[in-house]
Amino acid sequence: MNTTLPSTHTKYHYVDREMSWLAFNERVLQEAGDATVPLLERLRFLGIFSNNLDEFFRVRYATIRRMTMTGESNRKLGSGVIVRDLLAQITDRVIELQAESLRILGEIDQKLELENIFMVNETELTEEQQVFVKDFFLHEVSPDLVTIILSDLANFPLLRDTHGYLVVKLELDEELVKKHNRKSKNRSKDIKYAVIEIPNILNRFVVLPKDGEKNCIIMLDDVIRFNLENIFSIFDYKAVSAYNIKVTRDAELGVDTDLHKSFVEKISSGVRDRREGEIVRFVYDKEMDTEMLQFLLKSVELELSDSIIPAGRYHNRRDYMGFPTLGRKDLIYAKDLPLPVHQFNLEDSIIQQMQQRDYMVHTPYQSFSYLVKFLREAALDPQVLSIKITLYRLAKNSQIISSLINAVKNGKKVVAQIELQARFDEASNIYYSELMQAEGIQLIFGVRGLKVHSKICVIERLENRKVRRYGFVSTGNFNESTAKIYTDVTLFSANNAVMKDVSKVFDFLEVNYRVSKYKHLLVSPHYTRKGFNKLIEREISNAKKGLNTYIRLKMNSLSDIKMIDRLYEASNAGVKIQLNIRGICSLVPGVPGMSENIEVISIVDRYLEHSRVYIFCNNDNPAVYISSADFMTRNLDERVEVTCPIYDEAIKQELIETFDIGWKGNYKTRVQSGDLSNQYRRMVGAPLFHSQREMYKYFKKKLK
Repeated sequence: MNTTLPSTHTKYHYVDREMSWLAFNERVLQEAGDATVPLLERLRFLGIFSNNLDEFFRVRYATIRRMTMTGESNRKLGSGVIVRDLLAQITDRVIELQAESLRILGEIDQKLELENIFMVNETELTEEQQVFVKDFFLHEVSPDLVTIILSDLANFPLLRDTHGYLVVKLELDEELVKKHNRKSKNRSKDIKYAVIEIPNILNRFVVLPKDGEKNCIIMLDDVIRFNLENIFSIFDYKAVSAYNIKVTRDAELGVDTDLHKSFVEKISSGVRDRREGEIVRFVYDKEMDTEMLQFLLKSVELELSDSIIPAGRYHNRRDYMGFPTLGRKDLIYAKDLPLPVHQFNLEDSIIQQMQQRDYMVHTPYQSFSYLVKFLREAALDPQVLSIKITLYRLAKNSQIISSLINAVKNGKKVVAQIELQARFDEASNIYYSELMQAEGIQLIFGVRGLKVHSKICVIERLENRKVRRYGFVSTGNFNESTAKIYTDVTLFSANNAVMKDVSKVFDFLEVNYRVSKYKHLLVSPHYTRKGFNKLIEREISNAKKGLNTYIRLKMNSLSDIKMIDRLYEASNAGVKIQLNIRGICSLVPGVPGMSENIEVISIVDRYLEHSRVYIFCNNDNPAVYISSADFMTRNLDERVEVTCPIYDEAIKQELIETFDIGWKGNYKTRVQSGDLSNQYRRMVGAPLFHSQREMYKYFKKKLK
């Protein structure tokens, strides 16, 4: 069915996805600027903002920039913006956001001082602290320090992606040079340049001896600055200065086509080659003199048309995610212990409980331990024949991998699909793939050209001479670290019909030419788009019949133009649509004649909203789904994703109620709109409603 939209709104149909993403990162920055957020958590949000921005430039900005390099500068994107104009818009917006982040950091520093926590630089140290810094540098920093004299090199050294560097300017003393009979190989003004790589194996924040009652912290950058005399003592200089720089490189992963190499070898090679990707952003200390800046830009072969960002004295503010707490529990979020699931006992057999009914786990409000316990039990159960699981992002010391290895040692057949192309987790996943292979786990690497993003597991268990399947389907990664901060839902089920479909997904992953028909699951790339289209069409049809209709969707991102058009069509048919979208939203809500029945909110808070829950009225017999897929083209058409229906009435009701809790929020909730203004949602006369806090209360109340 074709969608016809009013021509009067053509210009305003879609928000550009890159600008929408920057608006999302602004919401993260708003948390850093929010005085109601605990002080040290505000620093953490600054770190998240910076880390997000690094990834944006490595991936999204790099993709747009690549278009300009292949003659597509004048190409009009789906949102209607021209490529070359978008690059300029991005740079201007990033400069604005960087300036705001510096303002917020200055405000936080003032607040920290009121709490007797002082950030000091190399010029503000007491005598005791100077002794400490010299000793710390000699024993902890100097052994790992890489210092390169640039004027002695034929070629400028390779600057590592998103790594921190100090560029040093040495102004030589001509009289001392002559006195020591040294010849200068330098430029006419007798200036040497050097670059120091700031070690990333050390904490960026060094806790100093107290100054009376003052808790003092110095940046590692300033520890190095304080010791410049020590580093460059062999040179005859009259002045020395150091400035921070950082480059961001194109993170596109090139995959070798050599048929003689294994897939693991190809990905490993691509990760190594990424280190030399094109520079897409150059961040520098705005106090740096023009001559020095021009020297650096020429050396790294950048032009002023590239994204060159002036910034403050320090870069890589992502390191603020690891800012020391100094034992100040009053300056961080109070810890909420993960709750148990009502009538789902971790001390009893998980498998036996699943024989009675389905269960749903909502992390981080409820414990991730159910997932680990299920796998550990399956590893020991004599009746379990096999375990099959998809793996996308794993924790550093993964209990999931430990459980799978345990299963193999107990004679189970274990099949793991591990996604080697999970962006920025490639090296970690290569390590785990080699470990699992060495332990006898059968690895499958999915489908050529398609990332496997689904979050599924199925075990086969022999019961009364018949095979029965148990498993789980999730919206999030099987990662015990991110499970503490990402909101996700995981369905534990022994519904044989659903688990049979899950098994078919693994059949497809193992034998790619065998595309199964699924009775229950919606599986990308073949059926997800078609399935959601049918669900939306049913709501449109019901609206035309005068029946009750609504669509309620919770996801991370909405950018697929065709799905947006379907939602516009539903809105025009009178379907009320509520969208809870954390990140990118290219849909423009509230436009008469196009989207007047659509509302969009975004929650950015203590936990990262990550679950995908899709609810369709179905004439007051709600159809409820959980999914690994957002409404993005890559999720619908270019990945292996799984969307699972919820048949258990109690779980279905629970998902509807939790969606409603999120929708009621008027604290940490912003209204998504076409102008990307990120206005906080305010409901006249309504009491303050903190949705994440209320969510925890909701699950706690269920235990009574």
